[in-house]
Amino acid sequence: MTRGLVIQNDILDPPAILGDWLRERRIPFETVAVWEDGLPADPSEFAWIAALGSRHSVTDADPRWIRGEVDLLRKAVAADVPVLGICFGGQALAVALGGQVSPADPVGIGWLEIRTYEPDLVSRGPWLHFNSERFSVPGGATLVASIDDAPSAFRLGPHLGVQFHPEATPSLAGRWADHYVEWLGEQGLSPGRIREQARLHGAAAPARTFALFDAWWVVARGPA
Repeated sequence: MTRGLVIQNDILDPPAILGDWLRERRIPFETVAVWEDGLPADPSEFAWIAALGSRHSVTDADPRWIRGEVDLLRKAVAADVPVLGICFGGQALAVALGGQVSPADPVGIGWLEIRTYEPDLVSRGPWLHFNSERFSVPGGATLVASIDDAPSAFRLGPHLGVQFHPEATPSLAGRWADHYVEWLGEQGLSPGRIREQARLHGAAAPARTFALFDAWWVVARGPA
């Protein structure tokens, strides 16, 4: 099996449960840290691509790798390389497909249930949200889930973009809460609130996340 590519866009957002799932399923992959390693030139070298979250906005001009990542995902789609986009990665996939990214109102923070239209692919959760922006559903894509009337997941063929963080563990959520404490305060939240939600919902996260990734993998591989 040809290896896949995991694009890590932030030191605070490692593959986490995604990495656990890939190792458990014996799916070969490599991880690139964009701020150190850059991006590969040819996505067709990989069997699939997963793009993770970031503190940056897809709409930012800097760092320069942001535009490069959107271009890479656009090339991947053109080359029929399945893409899984998570939060920032989902937004980058949406833009690569012709969609838009805009401020979220309200912002999405915490373990939240979503309205799902394809529960066999994406369950209602709750899923960890940690975003101040959101994507639109690109033309030709299908809305898979929503929250507060905003898209939460979409798919186009083997490509899936989600706004939430299925890969996040409770400990990772705690790290984000500590790092973004000022931003949380602006939203009327505290790190303690995020940790309490992690205790309530985090134990079930791996099984829920494995089910989502398994369902995407069936679509990504195509007919047997």
